[in-house]
Amino acid sequence: MRSYRQGDDAELYQLGRLAFGGPREPEPDMLWSAQPGWTGLVAERDGAIVGSVKVREYRQFFGGAAVPMGGLANVAVHPHARGGGVATAMLDAVLPHMRERGQVISALFPSVPPLYRTRGWEQTGDYERATLRSEALALLGKPAKRPVMRRATRDDLPALADAYRSVASTVDGMLDRATAAFQPEKVLDLDIVDIVPGVDGSVLGYVSADRPDGERLLCHDLVARDRDTALGLLASLGSWSGLLDEVSLRIVDPAWWQLLVTLPVLHDVRNHPWMLRVVDLPAAVAARGWPAATALRPSSVDIEVVDEHAPWHSGRHRLVVEDGTVTCEPGGTGAVRLQARALGPWFAGSADTAMLRRAGLLDADPADARLLDLLTGAPHPCRMADSF
Repeated sequence: MRSYRQGDDAELYQLGRLAFGGPREPEPDMLWSAQPGWTGLVAERDGAIVGSVKVREYRQFFGGAAVPMGGLANVAVHPHARGGGVATAMLDAVLPHMRERGQVISALFPSVPPLYRTRGWEQTGDYERATLRSEALALLGKPAKRPVMRRATRDDLPALADAYRSVASTVDGMLDRATAAFQPEKVLDLDIVDIVPGVDGSVLGYVSADRPDGERLLCHDLVARDRDTALGLLASLGSWSGLLDEVSLRIVDPAWWQLLVTLPVLHDVRNHPWMLRVVDLPAAVAARGWPAATALRPSSVDIEVVDEHAPWHSGRHRLVVEDGTVTCEPGGTGAVRLQARALGPWFAGSADTAMLRRAGLLDADPADARLLDLLTGAPHPCRMADSF
């Protein structure tokens, strides 16, 4: 295992093309060196690259706080080297690599879930797209006053990002889109980037979309700070009725999807689940937001983490709640035993301790584990609106 070097670009592109598909000759922006905000490791055998893993620099919202996260991507092994332990060696190497860089959690979109489960990642959240007939959106309720909309310009990008984060920070699992891995100006390349302007240069909401063919509209973001703005943006999508058949909506905000859209009895939702792993438990606890802690009396829970691939946090800890904060200290009785795979769903709040117990990932008396559920408000859905 070694770090990426710029001279690896050609080999890594061909390795990725074999694994995931793509043209034989890459466009310039397809090369690793052309992409910002990441680090990478490669596996070599006899002087040739046989595996790769890229770690994108992200921050992911949990409890309203943006937690440093390593997003694993481009995990690939050359066909002739598969089955020889290359992939697990790369995952073993990338865990301390992320920890050294302060990436206290890690997420990925798995093509081979069993592989990642052996190293502590577990299914935690969803990346969903819904397909609706355009006329269904045209029939939605209308806002009291239809908002004025206009095409976004470069000057609007900071306010547009602020509107996104005002919503994303309230949805566990969303990325803050504020790290070097993102290029905010790229949104202006889309066919549609329409905003609802607010006062003093703010943005009340926006919709971004592409029309890739004559049959559908591919909507990337629909973000709104309030009901009337959301209804106005949905009405703008409904205005395509008669011009195209379908609207594909990336589900960014559960508020408009669950509470404003009138769904037909039958509709299609495609989901690409993502997995989460806690890389460094004490640091992750310190970085996360804990809104429920402000309503809890001083208390603690003793846990024991079983994690052979991250020995730096394996062992006994005490989670302490005091004055609205949560800390993870060494020691305690280990009354609640957690496997490495349990940490991600617990940290995110996507699974409660009863679920983890039934899955064989937690061993404890229910009363001893109760505080873990109170802290995260588990179980609740976790959502991401970016794939990588």
